[in-house]
Amino acid sequence: MRAQPIIRTIVATLVASFAIGIVGALIFMWSGIYNVAAIDPHWHITHWFLETARTRSIKMHAADIVAPSGLGDRTKIVMGTEHFSAHCSVCHSAPGVPSGDIAHGLYPKPPDLRQTAQRYTPSELFWIVKNGIKSTGMPAWNAHDDDSLWATVAFLEALPTMSQQDYAGLVMQTLMKGDSHDHGR
Repeated sequence: MRAQPIIRTIVATLVASFAIGIVGALIFMWSGIYNVAAIDPHWHITHWFLETARTRSIKMHAADIVAPSGLGDRTKIVMGTEHFSAHCSVCHSAPGVPSGDIAHGLYPKPPDLRQTAQRYTPSELFWIVKNGIKSTGMPAWNAHDDDSLWATVAFLEALPTMSQQDYAGLVMQTLMKGDSHDHGR
């Protein structure tokens, strides 16, 4: 019989602690003390939390996506080059092409995809390109058809080993084909 008062005390302590935590978080939020300016980096713990949440979310949401075969096909890479050069390189740069002014004002800074793309599977890259990433400046390209988005993934898969000359040649191919970056819109 003595266990019931102890359990009630533990439950009451947990509920009170949770309520105090919520009230404290609301006071912190309402105070405006956390600087949301893009020129002020996140606190280390905030950065860790957001990076972990982003990575785990991408992995979970992309888990059931199956990449089509033939992502290394040159035709797909050329098609993906068109989308990347028209929409992505301004923020992410490209071989021989620096990122544009808009990328310098974003926080977090858009990653150089020659390194970052290697950290993700094709399915995860597809999910990122299709859905975007909240609070990063990465837009969703979900209005584009899946074939165009998979072509962009094909390009991203080839990007890490691409030279400046390779990229320039791919861009020239897209210009000669007369592609428009309208894919599915």
